[in-house]
Amino acid sequence: MSTTRPSLHGCPNMTAPLRRVLLRAPRSQDLRFWREYGWRAEPDPVEIAREHEALSELLAGAGAEVVLASESVDADPDAIYVYDPALIADEGAVLLRPGKPGRRGEPEALGVELARAGVPIAGRLNEPALAEGGDLIRLDERTLLVGLGYRTNQAGADALAELTRLEVVTFDLPHWRGESEVMHLLSLLSPLADDLVVAYAPLLPTRLAQLLAERGVEIVAVPDDEFGSMGANVLALAARVALVVSGNPRTRRRLEQAGVEVVAYDGKELSKGDGGATCLTCPLLRTSS
Repeated sequence: MSTTRPSLHGCPNMTAPLRRVLLRAPRSQDLRFWREYGWRAEPDPVEIAREHEALSELLAGAGAEVVLASESVDADPDAIYVYDPALIADEGAVLLRPGKPGRRGEPEALGVELARAGVPIAGRLNEPALAEGGDLIRLDERTLLVGLGYRTNQAGADALAELTRLEVVTFDLPHWRGESEVMHLLSLLSPLADDLVVAYAPLLPTRLAQLLAERGVEIVAVPDDEFGSMGANVLALAARVALVVSGNPRTRRRLEQAGVEVVAYDGKELSKGDGGATCLTCPLLRTSS
């Protein structure tokens, strides 16, 4: 008698219940390079390790299997932001090519971890293509939103269209503070359900705002004073269940008023590299069944 093996990967969208997720713990020897990687302040190695362990426990408590990466990426503190090096597509993982040069070793290292976790490698981006996961949003089962800016280029978007069966829709990201600071698409918007997102509306590309309106997607607006503290960087644990970094009380109230259950984690040290809940996690499997 044949038995059906449980699926180990697949994320048809970004809001179905999170069943499996990969994380990478910070290493003190890598944190010494925080200045070179543009972190806002020096992280405390003891506290950042404590915060990461607590985040792992929180995700496990929410019902997700937590896979911890062990493959090292030497002298790269940004490697803890595991969402950026790969796109988990229907066919498997597409290893990306980060626009930040110091992160170019992350995709292959993450590829080793993904293969070990039972996630097949469906493809790789090569020069001149650039893409980081923070610029990629799976809006639904058919649509991949791609933000074009300093970290992701048109060649990267074209390559993703060829490697996946998804409709790729691109948007130009704002210059904001220039090439030295992160401006990912996920810095501006995070999906919470098929018809709900949290977003910082003043910086949304016009065509993206129009697309959301056309599809009847409601926006929970992040206030001006909570954009810089990652009010818009939210991980959906399930539809209308949001994992947020502690703080941002006005955004939290607005989420709750929109019917969203909010779960918070302490990220004072983890976020010094401008990485929030989506950045710190690489969802491997989302499914309602």
